[in-house]
Order: sequence, then structure tokens, then C-alpha cells
Amino acid sequence: MLRKAQISDVKNIQKLVMAYATKGDMLSRSLSELYESLRDFYVYEEEGKLLGTTALHIVWEDLAEVRSTAVAEEATRRGIGGKLVQACIDEGRKLGLKRLFCLTYRPDFFSSLGFRLVDKSELPHKVWGDCVKCPKFPDCDENAMILDL
Repeated sequence: MLRKAQISDVKNIQKLVMAYATKGDMLSRSLSELYESLRDFYVYEEEGKLLGTTALHIVWEDLAEVRSTAVAEEATRRGIGGKLVQACIDEGRKLGLKRLFCLTYRPDFFSSLGFRLVDKSELPHKVWGDCVKCPKFPDCDENAMILDL
């Protein structure tokens, strides 16, 4: 079941995110950050177990980031990630956003959902606020991608 995240999901969201963050595949998120941005998050749950999460984080009047997309290892390749990101796309359209972006090591996945690769310099400087927290900053090796809505 795909749904908006609830307070009771935060610790499980962090576990999913940290599983990828410890491998260097995404930024870690503190519990404090997750509680503060809870309304950004969607989760996918089956039989009471959280199997996936993602967030739509609004950056500016016409731009939002799809971030913290994570699916439990045992549930990958089942379409869960695609359903989660599609929920963000649908919400972005409802909100009247013009573009969504992501920074990712999985460009093929996001391409399959309509995102296209762009040079990082095409993204406004405002989007780099989280990047200074990353151990790879300023030598980011993620792919920047944009979806025009």
C-alpha cells in the first residue's frame, strides 16, 4: 500500500535511508530532519512492513526535488520505487510545479520515469544546501536529472 508517511514511520524511514547512505548511495537523514520534513514523504508498506520511501521536497515556486528514494533490498525489482516516484510526480503536477529534479546514482531508473540527464550547473544554487553535508562535496559524482511537468 502506497501512502503518505506518518509519525510512526520515521524510524523505519531512517533505517531504509541509512541502508543506502552507509554504502554512499544517498545522503543520510537524521531523525530530526525526518520529523521536520515528514510531510514530504511517501511510504510503501506491505503486511505492516515498510518496504520503500521517497520524498518530494519543494525548493522554489516552480521546482522540487525527489529525494531519499529507498526500497528494502528484499523488495527491489518489484516496481515499488517507480510507484513511489510516480506519487511525487503526481503531487508535483497537482501543486502546479513546473519541474522536478533528482541527484542519483540510478539514472536508468529515473530515465524510465521520464527524467532526463542535465549538467549540474543547470540546477539553481539553492538546491545545493544539502550537498555541503555530503562527504563527497564538492566532488559530487551523482547524476543530475530533471523532469519537466
